Amino acid sequence: MRFLAFTFSLLVVFGLMPAFGQKSADTNKGDVRTVTIPISIFSKNELKQDQMQEFVQVDRLIVKEDKDEQTVLSIRSVETTPLSLAVLLQEDLSQEINLQLKDLREFVKTLPRGSRVMVAYVHGGSLKIRQRFTDNLQKAAEAIQILGASPSSNGPFEGVEAATNYFDALPTGRRAIILISDGLDSSRGLSASETLSSPDMDRAILKSQRRGIAVYSIWSPAFLTNNSNSSLINLGQSALAKLSDETGGRTFYQGSIAPVSLVPYLKDLIILLERQFALTYLSTHMKKGYHRVEVSSTNPDIRIEHPKGYYYR
Repeated sequence: MRFLAFTFSLLVVFGLMPAFGQKSADTNKGDVRTVTIPISIFSKNELKQDQMQEFVQVDRLIVKEDKDEQTVLSIRSVETTPLSLAVLLQEDLSQEINLQLKDLREFVKTLPRGSRVMVAYVHGGSLKIRQRFTDNLQKAAEAIQILGASPSSNGPFEGVEAATNYFDALPTGRRAIILISDGLDSSRGLSASETLSSPDMDRAILKSQRRGIAVYSIWSPAFLTNNSNSSLINLGQSALAKLSDETGGRTFYQGSIAPVSLVPYLKDLIILLERQFALTYLSTHMKKGYHRVEVSSTNPDIRIEHPKGYYYR
């Protein structure tokens, strides 16, 4: 991966970041706390890798929590903090995905030095760890093996929720999950309301937000969506889009067919991960519950992807 230059019109502190939700040592009454979230920054005109700019003027970043502007403490990038990445594969995907795993292995092996990778398969609502977090990228890549499990009615979201727990032992910094799934959980029904507002999805989103993990999802058909049922396909893709959008990631799919190649998606992921930062700010909201977050730039040509909020308790 190549690194890109950004300029910020703000004080950036490149030190060790405090943990999410930690109260500030600079206050006597504990009326503020630190929050770290993943953000991705790029030009609105950058749609393809060959259009990437080597220099991007971000100007001043503005962070609002519950509509109140907050104080930015630090921004850490690729060069200053390693990436912790969990690769999750739904185990009962259609067999076409096995033809694409070589490209996924190559993607893992070419991550920047110092990256930590975990590989796990999701089946029946449970998480099967193939490789715990390691900075041995060759070893992590070799853990990505052929899928061939029996169909399951449980979707991927319990597995995503479980995977977030493994980030707790890692330093606070840039964190991401790549999920390859059909996005469906038939165990609770297959209506739009049951799928897009399922408790399993909500918990996966909240725990990802709480731990500062951006979820990038790639849609691929499985047992229920391998028969070209357009309504189920759209439902699964919408579920993955919600999961990714709420956590600051992005979802990828190619119409209603299995990916012919993962390479275009992985190239886009390289761009997004190169442009991912760990942003830490002071929150003045000590009330428990859900807090909505907005991140913007004074440069109108900059687009920022970030979690839509987080749950504080």
